[in-house]
Amino acid sequence: MPDDITRYELPANRNTLLGYVVRRMHKTKWLASVPSLISGGKFEDALAQVAMYAVTSSTSFGRAYYQPQFNPVGAEVIETDPLTGAIVKAKLESSSPTYLISYCVDMPNGDVFSGREEITGTTVGLRGLGMPAPSKFNFTSGNYSVDLTGILTSELVLSLIGRTRIRAYGFLNFNDNTGNTGKLTLDRNKYINLEVNGTAMERQFA
Repeated sequence: MPDDITRYELPANRNTLLGYVVRRMHKTKWLASVPSLISGGKFEDALAQVAMYAVTSSTSFGRAYYQPQFNPVGAEVIETDPLTGAIVKAKLESSSPTYLISYCVDMPNGDVFSGREEITGTTVGLRGLGMPAPSKFNFTSGNYSVDLTGILTSELVLSLIGRTRIRAYGFLNFNDNTGNTGKLTLDRNKYINLEVNGTAMERQFA
């Protein structure tokens, strides 16, 4: 239910930008299965799961209820994902000339996902207002690690009747330290094309 998800990310009590980012990252269920995949030697599947978390935690689809309030530079928001117990932190590193946000997820078992996104500005097009965000991510679980880079663009589809919606599109390239490589593309309809070592991996946005 996309509108239910964005209602959680943008609750009625007027969330801040960092509060929205933290709530958006409360999809750490994607990371919860990674340790068992690693222990089973399924590194390609582990890599795909991490990539899915990276893209879903960086994007929103559904109704944009309001514009979050901006935080001052240096502000940090910490909130636990209620489904997994993961501690999610986001910090505004700078606001000029671009918005630079860093974040970190500490999973209960010690796994760590970290990253940063740089919102470079706003583009105006026929499809909406776009906010491109070049992004870098890293994930570590014991001796296993993943690096991801790409550009994920959030887009506001404006409405005159108060039904403005948010969606996203973009790509990620990634690799792990066992020799696997992959790529992912996301379109405005939430369709994900994910490949690891040239082989399509079946995953759906959730």
